[in-house]
Amino acid sequence: MNVTIYSRENCGHCTKAKMLLASRNISFKEMKLNEDFTREYLLELFPSATTFPVVVVDGFNIGGFDQLSKMLNEQTESTGKFLIEG
Repeated sequence: MNVTIYSRENCGHCTKAKMLLASRNISFKEMKLNEDFTREYLLELFPSATTFPVVVVDGFNIGGFDQLSKMLNEQTESTGKFLIEG
């Protein structure tokens, strides 16, 4: 699984998303607003993005922290184990 998080400074949901991935031993790439990308660039890539973080899994924008949490919980329930990078 290839995960990228588009984040910004002082974003509680961004921090929670990164902590959730780390707790599941899932590696991710973090892209920071005004360091790695601009708001305009993000909206070109993901026109429907309205909040941070923007979580991209295998090239698809799945949404933010809530959607990431739901996806990982559903994966855990269906397999009976945590989703592990690999």
